[in-house]
Amino acid sequence: MKLSISPPALLSDHARVTVNLQAVAAGVGLLLLFGALWAFLLFASPNLAGNDDYFHIKFAQVMREQGLRPNFIWLPLTILNANSYADHHFLYHVLLIPFATGNLIIGAKWSVIVFSSLAFWMGWLLLRGQNVPYAALWALGFFALSDAFLYRLSMTRVQGVSLLLLLLALHLLLTRRHGWLLPLAFAYTWLYDAFPLFLGVVTIYVAIMALFERRLLWRPLVLSLLGVGLGLLINPYFPFNVIFVYHHYLPKIVDIGAADIEVGNEWYAYSTWALVKNSGPTLVVLLAGSLALGLHNRRMEPATAALFFVTLFFGALLFKSRRFIEYFPAFALLFCAAAWKPLLANWQRRSFAAPLALANLVLAGMLLTLPQARATLIDTTSAQRYEQASAWLQANSAPGSRVFQSDWDDFAQLFFYNTHNTYTLGLDPTYMHLFDPELYHLWRDTTRGWGNIGPVIKEKFAASFALTDLSQQGFIDKADRDPWLKRVYEDEYAIIYQVLDQPDPGKKSWYD
Repeated sequence: MKLSISPPALLSDHARVTVNLQAVAAGVGLLLLFGALWAFLLFASPNLAGNDDYFHIKFAQVMREQGLRPNFIWLPLTILNANSYADHHFLYHVLLIPFATGNLIIGAKWSVIVFSSLAFWMGWLLLRGQNVPYAALWALGFFALSDAFLYRLSMTRVQGVSLLLLLLALHLLLTRRHGWLLPLAFAYTWLYDAFPLFLGVVTIYVAIMALFERRLLWRPLVLSLLGVGLGLLINPYFPFNVIFVYHHYLPKIVDIGAADIEVGNEWYAYSTWALVKNSGPTLVVLLAGSLALGLHNRRMEPATAALFFVTLFFGALLFKSRRFIEYFPAFALLFCAAAWKPLLANWQRRSFAAPLALANLVLAGMLLTLPQARATLIDTTSAQRYEQASAWLQANSAPGSRVFQSDWDDFAQLFFYNTHNTYTLGLDPTYMHLFDPELYHLWRDTTRGWGNIGPVIKEKFAASFALTDLSQQGFIDKADRDPWLKRVYEDEYAIIYQVLDQPDPGKKSWYD
């Protein structure tokens, strides 16, 4: 028998190679475009987007210099003291290490550009895996959804990498590559102690498959649970990482206002109107996706249903806490794209109106959200806020001596410039409350100028210095009259008081 290769077969192979090369080129080009847009946002300001950003990039530098498990000495009066410290962002800090060289602020910005660009690129890959028409346009729409969404992903914090891994998990689920879920769940658990989000996404997928296919796909859930379990047990900080998870989430789940603790704004919900203003396009996208379901007669695909319920899952969390704005818009857009897939597939063969309309909508959204997100970043707190005060403390205090702060969220920027001293509390006020509730309430009362603040700072907090920003007028008025405190430094952002060994005889002790 004579063997031959027909020309059509050769043409078919050539076409496939061409298509694959085009897909690679499109993917690279899209990733570079994402990077350029993120750079446009990030370099609008010389500052980092949030307070905690300064801690994360600085701690990555500490890890680079001292090893992956440095002795965490800086918050001894909290559950993050050296004896029980657990890094609940361990893998994220490892990923930051290559960026923690040279100018840390520039490095932090580049880390955001890389991780957030990859997260959006993963969204494009997910849509391509579901054969959604115009996947690149839809993915570009991530920039058109919400200025609050872009602001959150502009932070040098774990959310960009978290979104990336959640999208990757969903892509693996929808393409039935379930075996990869075990290592991915393991990595996510090391990345972030919000692993219930990962399990939530997997559980929704399993439930949808049970509803649509009338069979329980137990393997994805078992593999994910096994990955999370191994991530908790085979952990550099075990068992303190497990204890920390309990401490970190319980106060916020049970009652965020318990014990009169004012945690960061991200843990409180948006008002309805605030959500409409900062994420109006996201709500429109969600409604558009729901409308698309009613415009075609086909049964909803399992992938579309999974994306819909994942969107509802993060929407419900958003009603509890505004921090989930970093997820909800992305999944709303993916659901909308999947819902419109059958209609766009039909229109794709008939005219160019559909991609043109989609491109115009994306452009309109970007013109709305990008300037707002950029303005928010420009208005962030100065990166130099505590640079000079930290330099003074480092030059005029003994190594490890404690600084009493009048505001818990000052810690991150102080730590960024000064790892020479230790501090009373930081990152989250519940960390001190969980360590010693009575001490926390004493700190809170002292910062408000209540009671004998000088002796309390000296005896109860064993602090050598007290630092306050200029907005804490009640504390400043009391400290200026306290014979145990001496104002030794002041600039446009902060005042530092030295805690004296003996009361100043030149000041009348008004509380005696």
